[in-house]
Amino acid sequence: MTVREEIEQLKKEKNAVILAHYYVRPEVQELADYIGDSFYLSKVAVGLKEQTIVFCGVSFMGESAKILNPEKTVLMPDAHADCAMAHMADEETIREMREKYEDLAVVCYINSTAELKRCSDVCVTSANAVKIVKALPNKNIFFIPDRNLAHYIAELAPEKHFVYNRGYCPVHQQMRLEEIRKAKEDHPEALVLTHPECPGEVLELSDYIGSTSGIIEYAQKSNASEFIICTENGVRYELEKRCPDKKFYFTETEPVCEDMKTITPEKILHVLRTGENEVQLNETARAEAEEPLKKMLELAR
Repeated sequence: MTVREEIEQLKKEKNAVILAHYYVRPEVQELADYIGDSFYLSKVAVGLKEQTIVFCGVSFMGESAKILNPEKTVLMPDAHADCAMAHMADEETIREMREKYEDLAVVCYINSTAELKRCSDVCVTSANAVKIVKALPNKNIFFIPDRNLAHYIAELAPEKHFVYNRGYCPVHQQMRLEEIRKAKEDHPEALVLTHPECPGEVLELSDYIGSTSGIIEYAQKSNASEFIICTENGVRYELEKRCPDKKFYFTETEPVCEDMKTITPEKILHVLRTGENEVQLNETARAEAEEPLKKMLELAR
């Protein structure tokens, strides 16, 4: 029996479903029942009938699935797959900002730990952040943990006053301007599609800025046939699957999230066999972290 065949058999036996982020390996995306960005997967997780969720992503994603589905078993194929940015804020700074600014909303990017979500008023993803920030009654916004996404949203919501945190995504932060310019020279007809976690100078070179799902949708609908993609290279699999007649280029130093790439079909099989790496959350902490996530799902409707 192949790895894939055994996974399919165990899914039926364990009443399990596989969720995968666009940034994981192609062979993992091939096994998934649902593939998407953080926002899509957080919505999908709530409506699933299966009792066990195998989440092919990094730790904050598994936590979010567990927060929204306390009665379900959430398994992580690699317990050590983490997101550095998810930890780049702290409770003490949040308390200081609440004391310093009246009428403050703490807006927490979903790419954050359950602890940070607990301290926040609402969660957002890159796909819904602008809509949600605009819908908030508060004038002052403390956006955690990503400074780059915060600056991008602030440009689109000038009626709000933003307070910036110092966090960032190491993968998107390291996008090199000279490599993007070189890619544009090599492919002059190509449009540049960029994730808003990238620094502002990269966004300025872009023809489109949006979430991972937004980038895929834009490429699909565009009349252009060539694109330079400024986000993690795992998205190539879905882009080529949906747009087989189009060409996609990445910078010479391809943006790779090493944590996402640790997930393999063999690790999926292992957790289905053993039930290891189950996400565990204290109920009080889970319930407190659920409120900003539920508010996100309500405001993003």
